[in-house]
Amino acid sequence: MTAAQGDPNGTALDPGPDLALKILVAGGFGVGKTTLVGSVSEIRPLRTEEELTSASESVDDTGKVHRKTTTTVAMDFGRITIRSGLSLYLFGTPGQDRFWFLWDDLSDGALGAVVLADTRRLEDCFPAVDYFERRAVPFLVAVNCFADSRSYAADEVAHALDLDRGTPVVLCDARDRDSGKEVLIRLVEHAGRRYTSPVLDSVG
Repeated sequence: MTAAQGDPNGTALDPGPDLALKILVAGGFGVGKTTLVGSVSEIRPLRTEEELTSASESVDDTGKVHRKTTTTVAMDFGRITIRSGLSLYLFGTPGQDRFWFLWDDLSDGALGAVVLADTRRLEDCFPAVDYFERRAVPFLVAVNCFADSRSYAADEVAHALDLDRGTPVVLCDARDRDSGKEVLIRLVEHAGRRYTSPVLDSVG
C-alpha cells in the first residue's frame, strides 16, 4: 500500500518528510553560475553581486567577458523542486581566486557540484575540477554553450580536462530553465550512483 493509496479507512498516509539536497554551482569568473541559479530557481534567487570597479582590474580578467559589469562576492542561492518531496538548494560559488576561502564552508554537506565550463577559456574551470576531485565530491562538468564559442563534443571536453573516468560532461544553456534542470537531474543521478541511496536512485 502506498502513501497515495491511503489506509483502508480512506485516510491519506503521511508521505514522510521532504528531502532537501545541497548542490554547488562552481566554475570560473563570468562562466554563467549566477545565470544558471537564477534561471532554474523557483524562488527569487539571493545574489551577492557587486559592481566591478577599477580597483579589481588587476585581478579580474574581463577580456573575454567584456560585457560583465558585476561579480559574485559571497554566493548565489536558489531552490528548485525536482519532484514531489525532493528539492535542491543551489549555492553558486564566487569564481575569483581571492574568494576561494569561502568554498570550504559552501561545500560542507553538499551532495555534489556542477562545474560550469566555457570552451573559449576551458582552463578557468581547472581549479574547480581539482577542488572537487581532491575532496571526493561527486561532480559533473556542464559546458555552457555560448553563441560565439566553438562547439565541442562531450568526450572532447572530458579529454581536454583529463577527467576521471565516469565523470559526466553535458552541454547546456545556462539561460534556459529546462536545460539547467536537466543538468541538475543528471548530477543527482550521478551522485546517487556514488552513494547508492535508494532515495536518490528514484529521482528519475
